[in-house]
Amino acid sequence: MKTPILVTGLSGLVGTRIAQLLQDKYDFADLSLATGIDITNFDQTEREINKSPANIILHMAAKTDVDACEDDKILGEDGLAWVINVTGTENIVNIAKKTGKKVIYISTDFVFDGTSEFYTEKDIPNPVNWYGCTKYEGEKLVLGGSSNATILRIAYPYRSHFAEKKDFARRILEKLQKKEKILALTDHVITPTFIDDIAKAIDLFLEKELPGIYHLVGSQSLTVLEAVKLIAQNFGFTPIIEPVTRAIYFKNGAFRPFKLALKNDKISRLGIKINTFESGLLEFKKQLERKN
Repeated sequence: MKTPILVTGLSGLVGTRIAQLLQDKYDFADLSLATGIDITNFDQTEREINKSPANIILHMAAKTDVDACEDDKILGEDGLAWVINVTGTENIVNIAKKTGKKVIYISTDFVFDGTSEFYTEKDIPNPVNWYGCTKYEGEKLVLGGSSNATILRIAYPYRSHFAEKKDFARRILEKLQKKEKILALTDHVITPTFIDDIAKAIDLFLEKELPGIYHLVGSQSLTVLEAVKLIAQNFGFTPIIEPVTRAIYFKNGAFRPFKLALKNDKISRLGIKINTFESGLLEFKKQLERKN
């Protein structure tokens, strides 16, 4: 018999892959606008959660467009970024507390300011854009709501197929295929994460009581420029690259941190092996070749 799990954001880039890979083991119930549930509506969400025998709420729903979130900043708590990422999370936390359900919250590397060489789970967040601020507020709500809650910070998730949204790896690959010039950041260090690894890890967190904060990220940090070169190398392209800095690339957008090099040692100690970007790309490529 499958274990019932309540999920927000199941129809997104990460959620759909989790559902694909874990569907034989779990019965996922989607709490989202796609199924007529608005998590910013407390009463509606509470009614739906009360119907479920699930003991866990996997909360992935968020407004994640960093620049669109920054545009919302002027609206403060009335803006969509705050309403979804903070008010929606507050609703989930309060309902979970009333019903005795555990919350697993998916957060982001953008809670950090990027001024350190690397970040562990012990480092104090200091977000520098509105998206990061709203996600950090969500983290505080989740941790304040229950001592057994879990926060999983992910970063630059990528996968081989998803028609509804392109991740950074597939956007770069598309430009390579079209022989287009790629503006590649030289001063933005990221920790890309293969979504299949995220699903594998979440399986363990759904099975076991593992409260606290974990960095569920890839095992390799690199600049966007280095990532572009690796993708080109793996797929046999000669890239047309224009190196660019954050100040130029994001001159009209939200500020991006310099170094978002997250360490995944804590999650590795649980026995979860997470791909480097290089090894993740190999599997990414195999999946694309099988599909084609």
